[in-house]
Amino acid sequence: MMMKLAREDVDSLEKREKYTVSVVGCGRTCLQTACLFAEAGFKVIGVDMDQRIVNLMKTGKSPFTEPQLDALIKKHMREGRFTATTDARNSASISDIIIFMVPTPVDRRKKPDYSYVEKACREVGMGMRSGSLIIFQSTVGPGVTENLVKEALENASGLKAGIDFGLAYCQIRTASEQVLEDVATHARVVGAINQQSLKVACLVLGTITKGEIVTVRNIRTAEAVKLFENAHLDVNVALANEFAHFCEKTGIDFVEAWNASNIQVHCYLQVPRIAVGEHVSKDPYFLVSEAEEVNAKLRMITLARKINDGMLTHTIHLARDALRSCGKTLRRAKISVLGVSSSPNVKESRGSPTKKLVSTLRKKGASVQVYDPLYTHKELLKMGYLAKTTLTKTIEGTDCIVIAVGHDRFRRLKLGRINIFVKKPAAIVDMGHVIDPDKAEKEGFVYRGVGRGVWTK
Repeated sequence: MMMKLAREDVDSLEKREKYTVSVVGCGRTCLQTACLFAEAGFKVIGVDMDQRIVNLMKTGKSPFTEPQLDALIKKHMREGRFTATTDARNSASISDIIIFMVPTPVDRRKKPDYSYVEKACREVGMGMRSGSLIIFQSTVGPGVTENLVKEALENASGLKAGIDFGLAYCQIRTASEQVLEDVATHARVVGAINQQSLKVACLVLGTITKGEIVTVRNIRTAEAVKLFENAHLDVNVALANEFAHFCEKTGIDFVEAWNASNIQVHCYLQVPRIAVGEHVSKDPYFLVSEAEEVNAKLRMITLARKINDGMLTHTIHLARDALRSCGKTLRRAKISVLGVSSSPNVKESRGSPTKKLVSTLRKKGASVQVYDPLYTHKELLKMGYLAKTTLTKTIEGTDCIVIAVGHDRFRRLKLGRINIFVKKPAAIVDMGHVIDPDKAEKEGFVYRGVGRGVWTK
C-alpha cells in the first residue's frame, strides 16, 4: 500500500518527527537536502558508500566547504535527528521517504554511467518496505527513472511502483555560490508515476523549500527540465566563445560589445570562458545519449560541446602568442595560473578547467605554479598543484600570468606593482575579463584576453 499523507500530517515539527528520511548519496547538494529535512523536523539518515564521508558526518563535520553546514550537522547529531551510515539496505528498512542523489558521471566515450544508480537501487530495494516514497534526484536522461530505476527497485524489493511504493522525480537546480539557500528557496519541478506519488512528493518537498513547486505531467518531463536548462546555457556560452574568436581577429573588444548589447531587454549574451562548469558540460550528453536511442539528432548541442571543449586549447594558443610577442617560447616558460575554482568568487573546484590547463602547459614544457585567494597553500598542495604561499611569490620571475578564473580579487590587481616582480617583458593572458587591456599595455605587459581583440603588442 502506497504512503498516504495529508497536509495536516506534516504541518508541524512534532508531526514530522514520526517520519524517517534516508538521503542516499551524500554529495554536496544531497547533504544540504539532508540538513534541511532535519531542520524541518524529520529524522534523517545520511547514506553514503564512502566511509570517510560517513566518519566525517558522525563527528559533526561536512566533507565540503559550505557556510552553516558544519553547524547544522553538529546540531542535528546532538539532538538525535541526524545519523550517518554506509548501510543503505538497513536505512531503507526503517525509512518512510528515500531520496536518491547518487552520482551519474559520463565515461570516456561521453556516455552516461548509471552503475552507481543501479547499485544504490539494488541495495535500497532489498531493504525498502511497502508504503515508502522514493524521490529520485540524480541527473539522468529522460526515461531512466521509469525504466532503469523503477525496474531495479521492483526486482530487488518484490514491490510494485505506484501500488506498493511511490515514485517521483525532482532535480535540484543550484548555483554553487549558495547551495543551501538555493535548495531552500529555488522552484522545484516534480513529476511522478501517478497522482498519489505526485501529491505526497509535493507535500514532502514543500516542508523544506520556500520556492514554488511546479508539477509536470510525467517523470520524463521532469527529468528533461534541468537538462534543457544546462544545454541552453552550454549553447549560449558556445555562441559567446565563437563571438570571442571573431573579436580577436577583427579588433573588437567583446566586453565592450557585450555591455552595449545587453542593454536590449531581448538580448542577454553570455561571456566567453574556458569552461562552463561540471554539470553544464556533462548534462548535454544525457540528452544526446537518449536522442541516439530514438534516432533524433541534437546537432546544436553536440557542436556547442565541441566548441566549449576547445577553449582550453585556445587558452594555450593565447599564451603561446603572448610569449612569442615577448620574445619567449612556451617551452621552458615560467607561468603563473591564477584561479583554481570552477566559478568566480566560489570555493568549489569541481568542473574547474585549471587542473587540465596546468597539466597541458606542463606537457608543453612550461613550469607552472598556481594561486587562488580562496584556498590556503596547504589546500592547493593537497589538490596536487605546485603553489607558493602568496601571490607575490607566485608571480616572482614569471614570464606569463594566466588568469583562469575572474575572481573579484583579481580585478583589484595593481599591475604596476606586479610588474616589479615578473621577468620582463612579461605577458598577461586574461580568461576572466578582469584586466583592462589598455592599462596592462601601459604598465608594460603584453596582453591577450579571450575576445579582447584590441591588444596592440
